[in-house]
Amino acid sequence: MQGIADGRIKGLWVIATNTAHSWIDSARAGGALDKLEFLVVQDMFATTDTARKAHLVLPAAGWGEKEGTFINSERRFGHVKKVSRAPGQALSDFNVFRLVAEYWGCADLFTQWTSPQAAFQILKELSAGQPCDITGIEDYRHLDAEGGIQWPFKSELASAASPSPLSGEGSQLDVTSSFRERRLFADGKFFHVDGKARFIFDPPRPVAEPTDDEYPFVLLTGRGTSAQWHTNTRTAKSAVLRSLYPADAYVEIHPSDAARLRVESNSTVAIVSRRGRVECTAVVTPIVEPGQVFIPMHYGVANQLTRAEFDPHSRQPSYKHCAVRLEKTE
Repeated sequence: MQGIADGRIKGLWVIATNTAHSWIDSARAGGALDKLEFLVVQDMFATTDTARKAHLVLPAAGWGEKEGTFINSERRFGHVKKVSRAPGQALSDFNVFRLVAEYWGCADLFTQWTSPQAAFQILKELSAGQPCDITGIEDYRHLDAEGGIQWPFKSELASAASPSPLSGEGSQLDVTSSFRERRLFADGKFFHVDGKARFIFDPPRPVAEPTDDEYPFVLLTGRGTSAQWHTNTRTAKSAVLRSLYPADAYVEIHPSDAARLRVESNSTVAIVSRRGRVECTAVVTPIVEPGQVFIPMHYGVANQLTRAEFDPHSRQPSYKHCAVRLEKTE
């Protein structure tokens, strides 16, 4: 995003994410996207904040409308099967990439991309010798037979097993299954030349934007309800889920702060930061601490207020802290 703002990046291809909503300090992010000479958005929905800014929208197939693999948070590769045809002009990501390559004149670089499973075999080759080595996974049928396989799963591990069940000659499940719940670093070796772990420590530093007399509250953002997810791209399209959370943005305020400001639940209040001003419905609740307010991240207004501050090591944005003030609107 900084590269766009600096003029170093002229074109951007956004796949399956709603940057205009979710990026910290979204007004600034939206301004950066508007500077692009060409913005492509590849998504299931053309209605996201980001897709509305796009010069080209590539309609993409969703889960169950395409074949491929995924990796979950416990490092397990799983096989996703196509059970329904994608609607309209929507195509799987695999086919979108191949067609773009064809029109760009570099299809010869994708000759091995004959199927999603063939692309998985390329991924296997690239993983060889890496911490995430998966050269021992045979193919999609192997993933199905095992109910998913965790990385790393090197070819040496697979070769130590008895004949593959896929060949009908025996069972590989016993050996593979014994590695299903493996923990990384259980042997005390880490992914560095010396095998030792590296701890990164910075001296504690003050928050980037402390509260003051003009902006006395700390704004926190996060998940609002179990019926909402990320930027509401999909959850807002379900009538059942929409009935389980407020349609409009709300801000949670501690009772002592609400009493001092004479704010009542269900009244409208303005939340103001150095970056923007938004209006929300007040919810008076002891869930938040005095001096803090909370707005769910699912509503586009939340990131109109947040400050673009990033961790120097992980580059994670600091969504959890910026200074704001409250104003009554009535």
